[in-house]
Amino acid sequence: MTQDNDLIIRIAAKGDGVTADGRHVPLAAPGDRMEAGGGVQFGPHHVDPLCRHFPVCGGCELQHIDDESYADFVAARIMGALAGQGVDALKVLPPHISPPRTRRRASLRAACQGKKVAIGFAEAGSHRLINLSMCEVLDPRLFGLLEPLRPLLARILPDRRSAHVRMSMTDQGVDLLLEGVTIEGLAADEALRDFAAAQGLARLTVDEGHGAETRWEPEPVTVSFGGVAVGFPPFAFLQATPDGEAALVEAARSALPPQGAVADLFCGLGTFALAVGEGRPVYAAEAARDLILSLKAAAGRSQRRLAADHRDLFRRPLTPQELDRFAAVIIDPPRAGAREQVLQIAASNVVSVAYISCNPASFARDAALMVAGGYVLESVRPVGQFRWSTHVELAGIFRRL
Repeated sequence: MTQDNDLIIRIAAKGDGVTADGRHVPLAAPGDRMEAGGGVQFGPHHVDPLCRHFPVCGGCELQHIDDESYADFVAARIMGALAGQGVDALKVLPPHISPPRTRRRASLRAACQGKKVAIGFAEAGSHRLINLSMCEVLDPRLFGLLEPLRPLLARILPDRRSAHVRMSMTDQGVDLLLEGVTIEGLAADEALRDFAAAQGLARLTVDEGHGAETRWEPEPVTVSFGGVAVGFPPFAFLQATPDGEAALVEAARSALPPQGAVADLFCGLGTFALAVGEGRPVYAAEAARDLILSLKAAAGRSQRRLAADHRDLFRRPLTPQELDRFAAVIIDPPRAGAREQVLQIAASNVVSVAYISCNPASFARDAALMVAGGYVLESVRPVGQFRWSTHVELAGIFRRL
């Protein structure tokens, strides 16, 4: 049988379609076909994008492919990375894909040009700003702030200057952080408070270049994990969507034995430590002081059996002797992975490890170290929280043989 070299057979890591003979084709979907003149004949998996800003806006790269192809892409990113490291997963679970309009945390740019203010994502591969008039990924409560925010920024953003607009959904509503603005005079200060009150913000924080300063916070802002409210520093890390967080938590919970202490490494505000730790002792380690102090206070108020440790796990990873006290370990490192800590885990006797990752490449590298240390990669759960983007997350469950 001859190979159809003009057929798009998969999506590459950066979002291009790839033909059977290895050519990369922008904005092509699996099943599309290259035409002799260089055009693309759309196939059954090519769909009309939902957003008028696609493909110029850098917020999405894959709105032109259907849900089946996107789920395949998410899984293939992970399996390709594992194959490159010679690691086999015993089971690959169906990908979890977050629905549209569920992103609860976003960092946008704003720019003032004369009397007009543009707010949005940068154009793909460029610094040019796309002024959003719609968005299919943001939670509507976040997107709904953009229009009323434009006239406010016109007052506090110098001409031809840019600012960052960072938004998070919290228990009390939208937490808004504005960076790069200039608040001069009583009128500008009152405009901030009036905006926060009118929009029902949970908190409004500004950073004029000298550190964050809260200008509006009717009550302490929190986010909740496992039913426990945790104080939320401005624009602190959150999983991108509530359903994506739930999928990752459920995967981590599946690695835990019925009883025994659990270590949560790179714990952040306690996403996993609080969600899986009810009724059992949990050790939680994190290098960011503000996050670990918030978690410690929340654990104390809720009377959880949780020990919160301010510890830099890159410089001072837990040793095998320390790890052997735990029935299971959850690890959720940043994009670079956690090579030094993983080497210590691989040398320990911990039976079960749940590894949460936002980077298939660093996960695969660390997975190879785990396998070399005597673990088997029992399962992988792909998670696409950043819908229509090439950013992929996952939960990998390791068991010691």
